[in-house]
Amino acid sequence: MSLPLEGVRVVEFTHMVMGPTCGMILGDLGAEVVKVEPPGGDKTRTLHGLGAGFFRTFNRNKRSVAVDLARPEGRAIVEKLVAGADIVSENFRPGLMRSMGFDYATLSRVHSRLIYVSHKGFLPGPYEKRTALDEVVQMMGGLAYMTGPSGRPLRAGTSVNDIMGGMFGAIGAIAALRERDKSGRGQEVQSALFENCAFLSAQHMQQLAVTGVEPTPLPDRKSAAWGIYDVFSLAGGKQMFIAVTGDKLWKTFCAALRFDELARDERLETNTGRATARPWLVPRLGELLATHDIDALQSVLEASGVPYARIAKPQDLFDDPHLNASGGLGAVQTENGETTKIPLLPFTLGGRRLGARMPLPKAGEHTRPVMHELGYSDEQIAALTADGIVFSPTA
Repeated sequence: MSLPLEGVRVVEFTHMVMGPTCGMILGDLGAEVVKVEPPGGDKTRTLHGLGAGFFRTFNRNKRSVAVDLARPEGRAIVEKLVAGADIVSENFRPGLMRSMGFDYATLSRVHSRLIYVSHKGFLPGPYEKRTALDEVVQMMGGLAYMTGPSGRPLRAGTSVNDIMGGMFGAIGAIAALRERDKSGRGQEVQSALFENCAFLSAQHMQQLAVTGVEPTPLPDRKSAAWGIYDVFSLAGGKQMFIAVTGDKLWKTFCAALRFDELARDERLETNTGRATARPWLVPRLGELLATHDIDALQSVLEASGVPYARIAKPQDLFDDPHLNASGGLGAVQTENGETTKIPLLPFTLGGRRLGARMPLPKAGEHTRPVMHELGYSDEQIAALTADGIVFSPTA
């Protein structure tokens, strides 16, 4: 089955989340992606704690070549690899790629059709030399302020800017491919964490511009757009988020749960009235819902069309009935031969979900076949391996 980016070759110098996400997206779309790793492998492979899942999540549909870029012989191998690439992607600290001769300015002199994707902390400007992390830009960009209660800024519970930064890098690369079809020339694409976070905060910036009122952190709900948009505690300590966002839906909600007293209250007939009444309305609903069984309540809300959600943990998604039935979880064979389920890209192409076409690579697993493709003989590969310039786990 053909894929949109078949025939496109990508060489990536990436680690952690942002850069690997870009390559994963391009690989899922059919591009041939070669990940260049140091002889010991990308250190992301051995992260612990919250980073333990990074490599598995963002490195499917790639081949791995392990090369010592500190050695001129290693750089010569990668120069040959880059010569056949459509896209080069990197997310290392400023200046590192230039020190090895793999920055855009150097490569584009020889390879005018090359598209070069740099994943950065900041786009060019006063901040561009700062060191950035996802949490750093969440604090700078207003996202942490909006996520935590007043006075307690809190980062979002996942690497939102890293992941979206890689996604925008992939979008830029695809746009540059399309432009190259017309111009015949490549270009540099830059994607950055801080600007990504500013994009996420844009709606709150415009909330102030429209209303003249500063946005308050979401947990405070002092300027809620809807009357009911909250998490409620149910019987047995279970929790459910319920949203009643329109006047007709309010009537439906009250009728379904037989909240006749609330349905008759004229103060609650409009969303504006319910938003004004939140200080007493939300606690009252909390009292009424506290004895409801979560399964029974879910059945009522489902049948009524009222938006709701059980409060799930990430591990619950492995058994989510919708993700499993719809093909939203794909099987990935890990580098140690195990199989795990992982969420796929969240869109379809002609009804197709785009999954893993190959196991996750061991560090340097494809060094030999890629070097053969570049014209190296077995003897040359053996000599370079013996000198520690390249690495293959089967060597």
